[in-house]
Order: sequence, then structure tokens, then C-alpha cells
Amino acid sequence: QVQLVESGGGLVQAEDSLRLSCHASGRDLSYFAVGWFRQAPGMAREFLASMRWGPTAAVYADSVKDRFTISSNDDNNVVYLQMNSLKPEDTAVYFCAVGQAYPLSRYAPDWWGPGTQVTVSS
Repeated sequence: QVQLVESGGGLVQAEDSLRLSCHASGRDLSYFAVGWFRQAPGMAREFLASMRWGPTAAVYADSVKDRFTISSNDDNNVVYLQMNSLKPEDTAVYFCAVGQAYPLSRYAPDWWGPGTQVTVSS
């Protein structure tokens, strides 16, 4: 079993930056896929970014690829989402997810965090 806890959400102004963190525990995740999704009110959950733990290439949604960056720490138990030039339409609950198949843009994750709220004011 994998436990995921997101942090770093909050209220920011448009054009601000924010970094989300996701702490993972429960098993060795060295070869697992990890990613970030978001869900705005009344909308479907949206894929944002996915990578394998460690220094590997990442996959991004077109809507965020020039502004968001996914990365992980050296111990492969924390994944980050650096978000720059935030817009009001980025307002959503942001979720961390882990799966056994990569990328998470194509394969459904197996575990989800509870989410963290990001609100961007204009």
C-alpha cells in the first residue's frame, strides 16, 4: 500500500509561483510512475504531469507544459510540482498520484493523495 500526502497549496495572485509537494510512503517506489492531476469545481479530473521516480524525462499536458515542472528528491519519496505564471483558471484541487504503469497520462494511477487546494486570484 502507498500513502500520499500533498502540501503547499494556498491562495496566490495571478502570475505568482507556487510549489506543491507530495510525500510518499509505504513501499519502494523506485520504478513506479508518479504524477499530478487537478480538478476544478464541476470539471473532470485533469492530467498535468507524470514521471518515473529518479532523473527521467517527464510527460506534460499541453495546457501546462510551459509553466509547470515535475521533479523528485534524491530519495525518491517526494515529488514536486513547480507552478509558474499562475492564472485564475489554474484554481483547482491538486492531486498527487502513483501508479505501476507509465505514463499516468495514459494509464490510471493506483493510489491517490487527498489533494491540496490552489486558488489563484486575478
